Amino acid sequence: MRDNAKNLYAIQLKSIGRGLDIGTLIEVRRAQLACKLSDEIAADMFREHAKKLIQENISSALDILKSRNKATNSPTQVIEEVKCVLAFNSLLTVLSKHPQGDRFARGLGPISLAGELDHDRRAGDLKTLYRAYATDVLSDGPVDNEKLTPLNDLRNIFGLGKREAEAIISDVKSQAYRKRLAKSFNTDLAAAPSKASFLQNLCEELQFDPELASKMHEDIYRQKLQQFVADGELSKDETEALMAFQVRLCIPQETVDAAHTDICGQLFEKVVKEAILSVDGYNADRREAVRKAAQSLNLKKEAAMTIFSKAVRKLFLNYIQKAKAAGNRIEQAKELKKLISFNTVVVSELLADIKGELTTAEPATSSATSEPETTESEGEDEDYEWESLETLKKTRPDKELKEKLGKSSQKEISLKDDLPLRDRAELYQTYLMFCITGETTNVSFGTAISSKKDDSEYLMLKQLGHILGLTAKEAQDVHIKLAEKAFVQQAEVVLADGKLTESKADQLATIQKQVGLPSEHAQKIIKSITTTKLSSAIEASISRGQIGIQQVRGLKDANFELDSLISEPLRETIYKKCAEEIFSSGTGEFDEEEVYVKMPADLIISAEKARSIVQDIAKVRLENALVQAVALLRQKKRDGVISSLNDLLACDAAVPASKPLSWPTPRELDDLYCVYMKSIPKQDKLSRLQYLLDISAEKAEDLRDAATAGTLPQTGQEEEELAF
Repeated sequence: MRDNAKNLYAIQLKSIGRGLDIGTLIEVRRAQLACKLSDEIAADMFREHAKKLIQENISSALDILKSRNKATNSPTQVIEEVKCVLAFNSLLTVLSKHPQGDRFARGLGPISLAGELDHDRRAGDLKTLYRAYATDVLSDGPVDNEKLTPLNDLRNIFGLGKREAEAIISDVKSQAYRKRLAKSFNTDLAAAPSKASFLQNLCEELQFDPELASKMHEDIYRQKLQQFVADGELSKDETEALMAFQVRLCIPQETVDAAHTDICGQLFEKVVKEAILSVDGYNADRREAVRKAAQSLNLKKEAAMTIFSKAVRKLFLNYIQKAKAAGNRIEQAKELKKLISFNTVVVSELLADIKGELTTAEPATSSATSEPETTESEGEDEDYEWESLETLKKTRPDKELKEKLGKSSQKEISLKDDLPLRDRAELYQTYLMFCITGETTNVSFGTAISSKKDDSEYLMLKQLGHILGLTAKEAQDVHIKLAEKAFVQQAEVVLADGKLTESKADQLATIQKQVGLPSEHAQKIIKSITTTKLSSAIEASISRGQIGIQQVRGLKDANFELDSLISEPLRETIYKKCAEEIFSSGTGEFDEEEVYVKMPADLIISAEKARSIVQDIAKVRLENALVQAVALLRQKKRDGVISSLNDLLACDAAVPASKPLSWPTPRELDDLYCVYMKSIPKQDKLSRLQYLLDISAEKAEDLRDAATAGTLPQTGQEEEELAF
């Protein structure tokens, strides 16, 4: 029943065309009700019928666009088909809001092709058709909502994304703006008193983004510039024409400079590379070509220098890579020497010609580099103490050597920003070693001969420093590092045993003069070597127990730095040993200031740590001292008993006992007290021992009275019986 109803309703829908007669819509609604077809199905069928009508117009318009026959390929017909689509869609929208809409066929409303099965496949054609209509609508006259509203409706009908449609409209506006700009360039725009106001009004009229307009102006200027420099130079008329474009299109000067740097710079870079890499060398023809390019391309000096610097630094890096890949130091130095010669012979002359300061390369280069010389000398005066370095002095040639070498090299282009300081310093040091040792030639029987180099090599070394972008201080540091390394190597041989005798001091002074190190720095190195040797000997002595607090104080009085000479663990070991000696000395004395203040200060140990070490030792030794005293008592060694009791009192002084000591045989504690009392000790020590041995006041009084009367019992027999 539903299928039959749909078939009957489909026959009724055929009567609906693009005109959408109200009476027909009412009749179709009656037919739907007569067929008892649901509103939902009826609405879907109506929308499908409307889409077919729209697709017929779209297909017709696309056939016209794709037709190769000029007679049938009429833009007007295409636009008419699109307008039919818009009119039909507008009528559907209006009728869907009609007051009597309940009497009309179901499914009225705007149509969209989005979601159709073949929509993605047809998206390209729909965009093409959308662009064609946008071009027709926006090409003439100002752009307003009256033109943009149909475009928005058409976007919804075609099911295009918002960004896709906006991109198409922006492109069409761009073409319209370019067309209007070309039309008014030599007329209205040229006569306009304010070019910026004219362009702003044009953008507002077309609702075109001013930023996109500025970008278009730049593109137009670049196209003209490329067209003018196709022959390799800019004539006076072409320069004036470019100026007119800049003024009328309100192009900022920095944009113009960037365009010239990019476009003219490529041509200039080509001429420079040809001059640099020429097989015939930098001859008069190449020089004239470079000068002509620098002047005729209307490049600013800064832009020309930037381009030239980029090309030169690239070649500098090629030499550096070859030097790094060389097998040994001599081969590396040879590659660096080629770099220096290339800089002097080619780069310096090219630079002078590009700058166009003078007709000859040498005076121009000298003039250009005079200012860095002053700055460098000022930096060298600050480190006058290093003037004694022989290798550093040789990098500052006298007037005679300068005249002999003739040409000087440029200093404006360097590898300062292309290589890290560490790599640049290593390359400088490599050539410095070459200057010192000379070139080595291998001969028979496995021997080699070094050829002596003259001081001109050091001038080339200085030029290498400029190429590498090293400051005077950075180059000086390399000289210092190498001189110190040479002095250290020889000093370690002289001071192998760690002893500095008078003869060794004279020998080291001679080495110092040869190397050129200042006396103060040489003495620091000597002290460092002797300290290291002494430190090793001291550590061995500590491990053997031969170094105590007195020896440490002697080293301190001799101005040795203990924290670098003796490690902290070893200093703590010495402190522990001293504490143990105090608790085993048998004197019973414990000087808190000596143990807790003076000794930690001498050994550079914190007071808290020192107190912790002493207390840990005292706690252990306190119990051990009592055991040892009883053992010696049993062995009838009276002196040993007294010493052990004194040690016990010393431990108690460090860590006062909170309660008396315990022992299983109290009689032995009485005997210990009697033995100690007979030694006539100080009263405070005897009283403290009485407390520690837990002897009551009455018993202590009886024992003292017996001692005074001379009636203390002889404990020898009693000891034997007790032992038995």
